[in-house]
Amino acid sequence: MSETIAQEAISTEVEDLKPKKLTNKAPQGITTFTVCRQNDETGISGDGVVIEGCLFATGHTIIHWLTPSPRGSIAFFDNFDDFIKIHVSSHPTNGTIITYDDGRQTIYTATGEVKKNEKTEESRSA
Repeated sequence: MSETIAQEAISTEVEDLKPKKLTNKAPQGITTFTVCRQNDETGISGDGVVIEGCLFATGHTIIHWLTPSPRGSIAFFDNFDDFIKIHVSSHPTNGTIITYDDGRQTIYTATGEVKKNEKTEESRSA
């Protein structure tokens, strides 16, 4: 007895392959971000964009240090706050700016002030 099992074609369209907000397992999906340091108080990582990272719906955070070139290194954190405590808050004079994939920014000033820059209607339509 031969059975024919219908197979769905796998789409290779770019829009179908882009990361999407997931179902009930991870309703927030993945958020990507960059970390820009306006100064480098330790003299190790440099200034400018020094980290690219992703924050998972579970809170787990992965960062990729872009220095030393060409490879950098990877670090894993159980939650985003641990990453902030270790690499941002502990270096207040760096003037760190975290920019998220949706355009939001969190700015950590040299005085320890934290400013949130939510995206505006104008930036959403751009």
